[in-house]
Amino acid sequence: MADRTDLLLRDVALWTASLVRQFPELSEELAPGRRGPAGTAPGPSPAGRDELIREERREALLLQQRHGLVVPGHGAAPIRLHVSDAIRDITDGVVELEEAVCARLALPRPPRAGVIDRLRRLVGLLGPVSAHPDLARHVRDEIRRMARRCARTLGDSETVVRVSGRCPWCDSVSLRAFPDRRAVLCVNPACVCADEVCGCQDDPAYRHLWPEDRWQELSEASGTRTDEIEAAMDDPKETSC
Repeated sequence: MADRTDLLLRDVALWTASLVRQFPELSEELAPGRRGPAGTAPGPSPAGRDELIREERREALLLQQRHGLVVPGHGAAPIRLHVSDAIRDITDGVVELEEAVCARLALPRPPRAGVIDRLRRLVGLLGPVSAHPDLARHVRDEIRRMARRCARTLGDSETVVRVSGRCPWCDSVSLRAFPDRRAVLCVNPACVCADEVCGCQDDPAYRHLWPEDRWQELSEASGTRTDEIEAAMDDPKETSC
């Protein structure tokens, strides 16, 4: 059971690091005048522009009051509402998660703080959380959900590098290096292991992952080489798929 909880907490740390890194970028995505992705709808007609301006001002005020975020270059152009929706969802989710963890651990209600500070406080509570496997799983699931929403909203696409060898779990040639995370993942969606608490058991989007401190273990189990993994991480342009 201890090993399973350790895996859950490792996942929490990885997803939290991703969210801490990317969440501040959402405020930049609210900036007016940025070019949207290809295929976005044309700008509003003059008849609808006044309403969009009013909506932007309401959203900007709400974001500043609730989350301490100021829209860069705030002006007459409408903010991107799907981004503000993501900011509110993630902010509310982090607040509710920290309060739930503190309540479960019989700790005082946490003081108000920004998302990044709350996430760091949550990481600081992982020691006590480890004594409650069901709580650890809940924290992992919630942090993972919010990190994925953040990444989807930003439209990020990571560099992916093929590495040799076969996945120890599914025996597929599906191992890929992700330099931004400095981790190797199995990208086979059908890969399922025997661990009952692993995310692959109930989440079709879950992928088995080996961080840097487990590359030697992966090398011995898969037939790949640690120097190949290191090369993929350090110089992905030379070895990318």
